[in-house]
Amino acid sequence: MTTIDKKALIEKRVNEGLRGQWYPVAKSVEIKTSRPYGTRLMGEKIVLWRDGAGKIRCIEDFCPHRGAPLSYGEVHEGNIGCRYHGVIVDGDGVVQRVPAMPECALEGRKAVKSYEVTESSDAVFVYVPSVDRPEAPELVMPKEMSDETWSGFLCTSVWESNYRYALDNLADPMHGCYLHAESFTLAYGSKQDLMKLDKTDNGFRIERVGQTGENFDWTEFEIYPGDMFCFLEIPYPQAAGPGGVFRIIGFVTPMDEGTTKVFFWRMREVEGLARESWRFLYRAKLEKTHWDVLEQDRVMLEGMPDDARRREMLYQHDLGVSRIRQILTRAAKQQIEAELKTESVAAE
Repeated sequence: MTTIDKKALIEKRVNEGLRGQWYPVAKSVEIKTSRPYGTRLMGEKIVLWRDGAGKIRCIEDFCPHRGAPLSYGEVHEGNIGCRYHGVIVDGDGVVQRVPAMPECALEGRKAVKSYEVTESSDAVFVYVPSVDRPEAPELVMPKEMSDETWSGFLCTSVWESNYRYALDNLADPMHGCYLHAESFTLAYGSKQDLMKLDKTDNGFRIERVGQTGENFDWTEFEIYPGDMFCFLEIPYPQAAGPGGVFRIIGFVTPMDEGTTKVFFWRMREVEGLARESWRFLYRAKLEKTHWDVLEQDRVMLEGMPDDARRREMLYQHDLGVSRIRQILTRAAKQQIEAELKTESVAAE
C-alpha cells in the first residue's frame, strides 16, 4: 500500500498556487478578435481570444492534432485555427473542422480543456476549478473599482520568482522605508517600529504601530471564496497634484512555480477637472517613479533563492507574512483533503 505524504502535497499545492480561484491573466485590451493571446497559468499553457460576439474564450494552448501551440494560429469566425495543419477548435475545446480532411473523426470531439473567463476593471480573469469548488463563484472586486469618484491605471509586470514572494512582499510594510528609501513618495518616516495585525470582516490588516500616513505603513488583504486581493496607501505630497491618497490594489497570479504576474491598479479619489489634471500628470511624470518602485521589488525578489523559506529567520515585523502563509496552507489542506477523498471513493 502506498503511503501518502499529505504534508508534501499541501506544500506543493501552495507552491503551485491554489485552485478554485479567479486569477487575472491579461489586460482586456490585449485580448483581440484578430489574433490569439498565449500565456501561462499555474504551469498550464492557455490561449485566449474574442469570438465573433466579442466574448473572451479560453482553452488549453494545445492543438489536439499534434500538440502545436494554438496561440501561434489565427482566429477563424470566432474559433481558433492551428497554424501547423489548420485544425479549428472552438471556445469549448471542441474540434469544429479539420480542413485537410473533411468529415474527419476528430470533428465534434471535445479534445482540450476550456476555462471560464470574465472581465472586470480592464483585466481578464480566468477561473481554475478545484475538486471542492468546481463551479466558479462570483468574482469579488474592490469597491473602488465601481466607484466613479475613483480613477486609476492598471499596470502589470512579470517577475521571475514564485508568487508567494510577491504576496510576502505585499504583507510586509516595513520594507518600504528601506528598499524604497530613495523613491519619490517613500523616502519618509522612521526606520524602526513594531507591527500589529488585526482581523477584518474579510481578511486581515497589517500595520505599523507608531507611524501612520508617512510611508507605505499598512496593507489590508481581502479574501473571498473565489479570489484574494490586497490594498495599501501611499501618502502623496502636494507636488503629486490634486486628489486624495494614492491607493494601490494588487492581485498576484502564479504563472508557474518560478514565474509570477502581478496586477496593480494605481488609484486616486479625484473628480471633475481635477481628475483629468491628475491623470495627465500621472502619465507625464509620476508613472515612471512608480515603475521604478516596482522594479526595485522585482529585482529584490528575483535575487532570492527558491528555497529561501527553509533558511529564513522571521521576527516580529513578519506578522503579516506569517498570516498570509497560514491562509494559503489552510486552503491548500482543504483542497488536498477533498481530492484524496474523491480518489478514495473512486477506488472503492
